[in-house]
Amino acid sequence: MRLSSIFQISLFTAFTLALMSCSNTKSNDKNTTEQAPKPNILVVLCDDLGYSDVGFNGSKDITTPALDALANEGTVFSSAYVVHPFCGPSRAGLMTGRYPHKLGAQFNLPPNSETIGKGIPTSETFISKVLQDAGYYTGAIGKWHLGSVAQYHPNVRGYDDFYGFLGGGHNYFPEQYQKAYHKQKAAGKEVIFEYLLPLEHNGEEVKETEYITDALSREAVRFVNDASKKEDPFFLYLAYNAPHTPLEAKDEDLAMFPNIEDKSRKTYAAMVYAVDRGVQKIVNALKETNQLDNTLIVFLSDNGGKTSKGATNFPLREGKGSTCEGGYRVPMFWYWPNRIKGGQKYDFNISALDFYPTFARLAGADIPENKKLDGKDVWDDVLAGKDARKGEYIYALRHREHWSDVGLRRDNWKALKVYNQPWALYNVSEDLGETKNLRNEHPEVLKQMVLEAQRWSQTHQQPQWWHDEATGIAWHQEKMPHWDETFNFN
Repeated sequence: MRLSSIFQISLFTAFTLALMSCSNTKSNDKNTTEQAPKPNILVVLCDDLGYSDVGFNGSKDITTPALDALANEGTVFSSAYVVHPFCGPSRAGLMTGRYPHKLGAQFNLPPNSETIGKGIPTSETFISKVLQDAGYYTGAIGKWHLGSVAQYHPNVRGYDDFYGFLGGGHNYFPEQYQKAYHKQKAAGKEVIFEYLLPLEHNGEEVKETEYITDALSREAVRFVNDASKKEDPFFLYLAYNAPHTPLEAKDEDLAMFPNIEDKSRKTYAAMVYAVDRGVQKIVNALKETNQLDNTLIVFLSDNGGKTSKGATNFPLREGKGSTCEGGYRVPMFWYWPNRIKGGQKYDFNISALDFYPTFARLAGADIPENKKLDGKDVWDDVLAGKDARKGEYIYALRHREHWSDVGLRRDNWKALKVYNQPWALYNVSEDLGETKNLRNEHPEVLKQMVLEAQRWSQTHQQPQWWHDEATGIAWHQEKMPHWDETFNFN
């Protein structure tokens, strides 16, 4: 895709949105009370990072000094959730502020999704566009996974600058993936696996020379330096693909973990450490350009760690792909020297859905009047250490081939249905590992939560795509989603 094509689409999209929003925007109620100047906002997203694989969340064998320093000087969220236990739907929720199930985006886009020409509906205004319209200089670096054709490109979804790859993952060493790419291209292969494709900068292919994690950190530093020369604040979405497979690490990073004997765990640890090294470089750049004090840094993972590939989610149950706590409860902290008091811990429930309205409020940005949101502005409650979501639900649902797994959280309670087994109830504030089923002790609590999950399911759309063709065929043959079975309390 050529840059000129992207800009043509961008101009058309901007013109259309401008017409739609002239009299169709709503201001955040608290904008007038917010501080000046507006903060820079930096979101650092890891891919498949385990709950307990960072020092600030209890890791004993993986060292993350840069992340720990920021976490210790900010607020750590012990009960933070993303909207889905898989990469693509989780990112869709972060960008749109909505559960992906309501958009028909509850499955990952398939590899090389350009072949199906689909992505997150353009009717959904991304948080990046809201901030861009509020005067922010916006950048996306790393993994996209929200649509690989022109109309879904980051440059037309609110990002001034994009460096990275459009698919769901990538190999890490350029000397390896570039060789494989050119070999397949020379052989005339029309569709080359997306993990091997060249990276791009604003629609133009680039020849990367560095280990991917280091390259993304380098580009983030570049963006920070560029932003320092502008009068406007910045929004940077830095989406590392580490430590997602393939497990590939640099020798110098592997050398940092001589006491880890398991090969997968050792490589995984080195990949996490590479992210940590990169974050330190970005922090240094923010300091050198006098931007750190007015920058909100948000760190999290897109879903739980993949335990079969080196990750740990202790003390949570299971991991990536699961609606147990380990699948979508993630490590998270917020850091902002000028506004967030250091050394705080927030033990109440929070969702990545809350980023959209909270960021918009802090930026003094207008959200389109017809924009639906599933999250809420939690800023004041986080600062005050109050429960922003008391009595409110946080949902997760993952469709399998013949049934659906569901998890929903309200206050201390967690209702769970997995592996087509009967519904279970846990007090996860006391039982993080979901080991003691309280269904018989509190049947009315569980029944109420199951009814609420059923009500929520009625807002869902049929999937617009599946992660592979076989799953789509099975979906129709099985006449999924079988809600009658899913929400059968007995």
